[in-house]
Amino acid sequence: MEGNQIVIFVFTLVVSCLLIFDIRSLFKHKASAQSTKNAVIWTLIWISTSMLFSVFIWFENGFERFSQFQSAYWIEQSLSVDNLFVFLMVFGFFGINGPSQHKILLWGILGAMVLRGIFIFAGTWLIKLTYLPPFWIFNQDPHIPRAPGSFHQINVLITFFGFMLVYAAIKTLRSSEEEDKVDYNQSFVVRILRKYFNVLTKDNSDQFWIRRNGRLFFTRLFMVLVIIETTDLLFAIDSIPAIFSIAPEDPFILYTSNIFAIFSLRSLYFLLANSLDAFAKLKYGIGVILGFIGVKMIIAPWIHIETFVSLSVIIIALAASVLASWWGVKNSRGI
Repeated sequence: MEGNQIVIFVFTLVVSCLLIFDIRSLFKHKASAQSTKNAVIWTLIWISTSMLFSVFIWFENGFERFSQFQSAYWIEQSLSVDNLFVFLMVFGFFGINGPSQHKILLWGILGAMVLRGIFIFAGTWLIKLTYLPPFWIFNQDPHIPRAPGSFHQINVLITFFGFMLVYAAIKTLRSSEEEDKVDYNQSFVVRILRKYFNVLTKDNSDQFWIRRNGRLFFTRLFMVLVIIETTDLLFAIDSIPAIFSIAPEDPFILYTSNIFAIFSLRSLYFLLANSLDAFAKLKYGIGVILGFIGVKMIIAPWIHIETFVSLSVIIIALAASVLASWWGVKNSRGI
């Protein structure tokens, strides 16, 4: 087997095992809300699995692809945590309990795997089509030889993504808790579901649909699942462009890093739900990451920022925001 084929085989094997484990734990053991201790343990297990796979990529494909995987993974992981805040509000708004949360999150993960794959492979294809012709800025004298690397080539899609991420960064840093409060009963998705389908909004069923008097009804659980999937789709508009700054023409690295980040979402959700204060300042780290990645994409035709530098900025921003959150909790409790 060639290097890439081996990596693809190992990725497929690991993901298949993780999926089987997740589905068995849901349907066989009837999962309930995790304690903080279990959430930490499982979060570490999923992250460790991702790190081991990235080391395997290092041995098979070299340090550069390892750095690309790490950068894309931590971008997706940090933006996914921001997404989980919304999940927390949705579950609280509709009164969805622990076992049902597990079920919705598992099917949400499966849906995200498909949607992210479509976005990433379609985005890679579009990026190849949206390069402008190369140009040379300082061509004042046609007799002067053009040095290697003096040519610049702008990609319209990547530049657009860059400005979009800078806007998202400003919006994230300026957002307040009051602005984040949403009446999900009045959301576009819920109104469409209620208009065209039979939806039971006050049922306590743990199924996505039920039959009554020969008629099919979608339950509150199904409605929440659709909201979660739609929310993830909207967040992908930020996260997918962000990872394109790392390896715009390598869909395998982007997709595998995304999938591994997605797998830790369930345990990470319960960690977040049980220790909300520990992530109170995370939005500032996310804002910095989005801003940095956006600027990197905009200036890419003129200034190349190494993948390792990007990885360092991402990790430092994440660590600083979590430490700031922990420090705030410590001071508020007078510890």
